[in-house]
Amino acid sequence: MVIEEKIVADKNKVVSVRYELRLKAKDGEVIEMVDESKPFTFIYGTGYMLEKFEEKLKGMPDNETFEFSLTSDEAYGERNEENMAEIPMSAFEANGKLEDGLLTIGNFIPLRDEAGNQYNGKVLSVNEDMVKLDFNHPLAGEGLYFTGAILSIREATEEELSHGHVHEHNHDHGDDGCGCGSGCGCH
Repeated sequence: MVIEEKIVADKNKVVSVRYELRLKAKDGEVIEMVDESKPFTFIYGTGYMLEKFEEKLKGMPDNETFEFSLTSDEAYGERNEENMAEIPMSAFEANGKLEDGLLTIGNFIPLRDEAGNQYNGKVLSVNEDMVKLDFNHPLAGEGLYFTGAILSIREATEEELSHGHVHEHNHDHGDDGCGCGSGCGCH
């Protein structure tokens, strides 16, 4: 008799999930829903997902349901006043002009530091020559409550592991990248 070993959520596995995310608790405000028609798919153990989220899924097979909470420290950490910055208005100009609506209170502005790291800053205030931005994650300081299910699990391909993301389509990398379109970043 051959016993087939079931594949489970673990390092270098492609995991697809559906879930509902609420603030703080089971009865908290729903802030995100991902269903079976467009599941969230990621490579487990590559640092793309919250570490504690992955820990909660570790060892689960496909079709397994989950329900768990993450504290703010396990999720995006506490809000940190040091993640606020005042930046000169001139830094947002292109060819001496400001894009209309760019510096609207509440907008998120993508910025890069000197090392090329990208950050999203939320516009808190704007005056004549300075813009105050908040670089805390929007969910910093919040506990999170997840309910959902693992829809499928498979081994990641060598190509996916080398690129650091899932390829849910057939494509040829040739000389012009993978052809995934904007956002893929494959080269």
